[in-house]
Amino acid sequence: MTSSSTPAPAPQGAPQPLRPLRRLTARGRDEAHRVASPLELFFDLCFVVAIAQAGGELVHAVAEGHPGEGILNYAMVFFAIWWAWMNFTWFSSAYDNDDALYRVVTLIQIAGVLVLAAGVSRSFADHDYMAVWLGYVIMRLAMAAQWLRAARSAEGAERTMALRYAGGVLLCLVGWLGLVLLPEHARAWVFLVMAVVEMCVPLYAEKASATSWHPHHIAERYGLFTIIVLGETIAAATVAMKSALTEHDALGELLPIAAGGLLIVFSAWWIYFVVPIHGHLRSNRESFLWGYGHYLIFASAASIGAGLEVAVEQAVGTAHISTLAASAAVTLPTALYLLTVWALHSRYFKVGIAQQLVLPMTALLVICCTFLGDWAVPAAGLVSALAVATGTTLTARAAGRGRTADAAATAS
Repeated sequence: MTSSSTPAPAPQGAPQPLRPLRRLTARGRDEAHRVASPLELFFDLCFVVAIAQAGGELVHAVAEGHPGEGILNYAMVFFAIWWAWMNFTWFSSAYDNDDALYRVVTLIQIAGVLVLAAGVSRSFADHDYMAVWLGYVIMRLAMAAQWLRAARSAEGAERTMALRYAGGVLLCLVGWLGLVLLPEHARAWVFLVMAVVEMCVPLYAEKASATSWHPHHIAERYGLFTIIVLGETIAAATVAMKSALTEHDALGELLPIAAGGLLIVFSAWWIYFVVPIHGHLRSNRESFLWGYGHYLIFASAASIGAGLEVAVEQAVGTAHISTLAASAAVTLPTALYLLTVWALHSRYFKVGIAQQLVLPMTALLVICCTFLGDWAVPAAGLVSALAVATGTTLTARAAGRGRTADAAATAS
């Protein structure tokens, strides 16, 4: 009777039923078929809403002739968005148990980023960071709660690590109050100091024990977020061009910008995904550099879209800046993206000086395109596309020589 009333165990690999609570224990690095969950994808999409708000304000600041102030505000807001996203990404790779409480706390983090997004405009216009700070507090309190759950289920060094994470997150929230309470001239220094302190928390916490993040899962999560940011770049540029065509009917001026922008974004996607980066993520030292470096990749990718919007506004005469400044708004973030992807990804997979020089030289040529006037953006797009073609050709030739050498060795 007892055996007949007991439900049969679910087949291995079958979806598990949602439970209100499970122990929040570390997952294994050797799990097979580890992919991003629907909750993680939803999380990413909601974070891009905040990135879009920051990008829109950056466009306004640059177009009005205040690039220095706009870039500083953008860097500060983008750091808050990126840091909260990155912390959750690495945590979920190690501890995602997909119970109801985990989902609810993650949704609270999403609510926090939407509050932050609502305060972006005020932070740019009035340097009022109250809403941004409040949204960040919501996200980080939820993250601290997740770490405390992990600490409750852990023992020894792992428990110490989780408690260090939770304590570090909570202490940093106190430091970020400086953006709200201190005078305006001191806020840039508060940001600089607190950004460094925030990035030191994982370094300190993982001296006790390393989290069991999954290399394939992490690489996929970063790749998906890169795709979403590049998609937002295309969407922003498309909206700007639609508005310009509707109000100014300037098809001739906009077609070169549209073509060049598409080539830049397509090339950016190709260059990022041409190498299987998960094999490089073998230790905490490598992963910290790679993960932190993506601040520049994500920020520059989003800035390309903002730059294209500025170029469109300048082409139809609604931006109060020169052609040179509008061109630089596209070429400089493109060059930064190329250099950062090369430093974090591509250089580990290039053989010989010719392959190694493709992206650095492309970045230099893209910067030179800044001085080509109205043809700066299409020229930068062509240079980026030629870099993809050159890199692909050199890689194919190197592979062909390798196959020939293998065949000769086998024959001998």
